[in-house]
Amino acid sequence: MFLLTGLICFVFTVDAQILKKITDRAKNRAENNANNKVNNAVDKTVDDAMNPDLSKSKNNDTTKQSSTNADIKTSTGAGFKTYSKYDFVPAETIMVFEDFMQDAVGDFPAKWNTNATGEIMTIDKIPGHWFAMGKTGVFMPDFIDSLPDDFTLEFDMLIDQTVHSWGLDVNLAELQNRDQPKDWPSATNHFSLNILPGNPGTGSSSYHRRKNGVGETTTRAKITQFENISRPVHIAFWRQKERLRVYLNEEKVWDVPKAIQAGAKLNSLVFSIPNIAQWHFLITNLRLAVGAPDTRKKILEQNKWVTHGILFDVNSANIKPESYGTLKEMANVLKEYTDLKVKIVGHTDADGADATNLDLSKRRAASVKVALAKEFGIDESRMETDGKGESEPIDKNDSPAGKANNRRVEFIKI
Repeated sequence: MFLLTGLICFVFTVDAQILKKITDRAKNRAENNANNKVNNAVDKTVDDAMNPDLSKSKNNDTTKQSSTNADIKTSTGAGFKTYSKYDFVPAETIMVFEDFMQDAVGDFPAKWNTNATGEIMTIDKIPGHWFAMGKTGVFMPDFIDSLPDDFTLEFDMLIDQTVHSWGLDVNLAELQNRDQPKDWPSATNHFSLNILPGNPGTGSSSYHRRKNGVGETTTRAKITQFENISRPVHIAFWRQKERLRVYLNEEKVWDVPKAIQAGAKLNSLVFSIPNIAQWHFLITNLRLAVGAPDTRKKILEQNKWVTHGILFDVNSANIKPESYGTLKEMANVLKEYTDLKVKIVGHTDADGADATNLDLSKRRAASVKVALAKEFGIDESRMETDGKGESEPIDKNDSPAGKANNRRVEFIKI
């Protein structure tokens, strides 16, 4: 591994509404108290969207509060409907889940490599730890060494101010030497997505691909998802052999049938900032899953379909809108086979009290039933619900990926 040099880490908490001030404060951090709290009020839209106790949660998508009628209503509200054309379905088994919770605020993440600088931050009113990448350089998770023919890759991203010039490259590459991630441009095969958040009206995305050593380019597409910099953007890649789809929130920005060379052995995920930036790109909830989900076969032939694609807000039973594609998959099967009845069972990881997790799992299963009935017209009499809490794990609870696998929803044929 190349040497991490010049790494300067600082601890501070920022308010989502003033993320754009991060860079200015960075110049004076040596003079500031690391424990100062930012007291500016959060924008009302963020207050409406976020639970005020989000920062208290241990899990990215595990609730510790009681269900309310508002939970069920919001889970199928207007924000959910905007995803009506969203067809993303996560792969079957989670191999990597990186939420940076094992890393101390102010540190560079222990399992990552770089030739630049970066640090872990927390953000008021937005849950979890965020990895802030700044300056020119590359950033690579050492623990991702295979991107097979069928995989999905997801993460949440923020910027701390509008970005008008150099964007962030997200590179899926076949590196000859993984100790040198900076060599990704010359990799025999790679797909590179550029995200330029832009000022309002100027955001864009483009991609560059290289096959068997020959580079290919394409034109840019306009994007608007980063114009409200106080809101995270959910980014998702879906590879099916040569085909690659890329989503920003509910929009399918790219669908490239021949994006990746057939037989390419992609082995690296490399984030790259190509020029000196005066801002930070922040990411969290990096999730790599493998294996093509086969809803119809699993529920009809094996009598059970297990999915990790139905996600929930922190401290709430609300279903996240990016779950729409997975719910639609199940709804299509139920519509096709009108005699089919299912039991919806929720499961959690082992963090927290047993009784709380049991209650959580039952309420989340109930939310899924409501969503299928309200959004897709599935007769409620065809669905039962239950929850098992943490009592039936399918993976170990000693790693972020293991916990993410245990947080799941099962559809069982009855």
